[in-house]
Amino acid sequence: MRSAGLPVRYLINDHPSSVARLRSLGYDVDIVDLIAGDGWEGRWLDEHPDTRVWINDRLHTDADHARRVKAAGRRLATFDDRGDGAALADLHVAALSFEDGDRLQGQVVLQGVDYLLLDAGLAALRRERGRADRILLTMGGADTWGITPRVMQALLDRRREATVVLGPAFAHHDAVDAVLMQAPAGLFTIHRNGVPSLTEEMARHDLAITAGGMTPFEANAVGLPCIVIASEGFEVPVGRALERLGGCIFAGYHAEADMTVLDRDLPLSSMSRAAMKAVDLKGCSRVMAALVAVSKEQA
Repeated sequence: MRSAGLPVRYLINDHPSSVARLRSLGYDVDIVDLIAGDGWEGRWLDEHPDTRVWINDRLHTDADHARRVKAAGRRLATFDDRGDGAALADLHVAALSFEDGDRLQGQVVLQGVDYLLLDAGLAALRRERGRADRILLTMGGADTWGITPRVMQALLDRRREATVVLGPAFAHHDAVDAVLMQAPAGLFTIHRNGVPSLTEEMARHDLAITAGGMTPFEANAVGLPCIVIASEGFEVPVGRALERLGGCIFAGYHAEADMTVLDRDLPLSSMSRAAMKAVDLKGCSRVMAALVAVSKEQA
């Protein structure tokens, strides 16, 4: 949006590392209580009259919130939203919706991998993989359920080397350190508080172990096969869809993930080719066109 000359402002809860990261990238950021039900949305919009489109990236937008945005005369867009408020959205981008029974709500719904927001620059990092010599483990910015140390233990049991990326909101360092105390020197390379570029880290590896969000799609876009572990229930159909697309193996929901997948001789070459075929890099331009169209409509 910035490259298209459109001003962007973030509304975010008081999460210091995320706020600092956004501001370091030059974005305007307002810290708000996102779940307060006191009509703060209308007051904020009164103070920012030039705002034309309110964009939510929240799993469950409630109807009261959506009504307050709409009552202020603004257009409402939402991403992968399972809340009641999605029904009031002018645009609903549901790139991570794959189940046939999904009941997606919104005036205009864009569904499926064609609308994945991936950086077109990933094309320069594409390459076919062959052997799983370099494994990358990354379970997102927070890894709420502490999946990372459990996977590290499974890798340790098999003496498999791996690079481990811990996100800025990761809170299970003690469990990670407990695994490291058992591990031979050099078995794990640990990056705490993230890495400068996860995509460049992906480019250096042959197999990734990830959660079921955007990361495996980014990985597949550069030809990196993945083992996917669902950290939340809504990631289960995503993991299944990724396996059907051919670039991933779905190991299941985190509570009962099957780590014997690490013992399998995975067909990485065919997985890598399938991954690059399934995930193109035009989704961002498609979504931008839809957002611009919404911004031009009369509320």
